[in-house]
Amino acid sequence: MPDLAEVERHIKQFGHLQNVPSAKHITENGYDLSDMDAILLEKIEQLTLHLIAQDKKITELQRELYKTKE
Repeated sequence: MPDLAEVERHIKQFGHLQNVPSAKHITENGYDLSDMDAILLEKIEQLTLHLIAQDKKITELQRELYKTKE
C-alpha cells in the first residue's frame, strides 16, 4: 500500500489516483463497470487502512500527551 506522500505525488504528477484511469480517459474510451468497482473497492480499503493507522497514531500521541501532563 502506498503511503500518503506517494499518493499525493502521483496525484500532483498525473491528476488522478494510481491505477485509476483519469476522467478524461474514461470519457473518451469508456470503462467496464466491474473493473471500476474492483478498483474503487481497492481504494476504499486503502483509505480505511490509512484511517486506522492515523487513529492509532493519534491515540498514541494522546497517551504521550497525558503522560507529560501528569
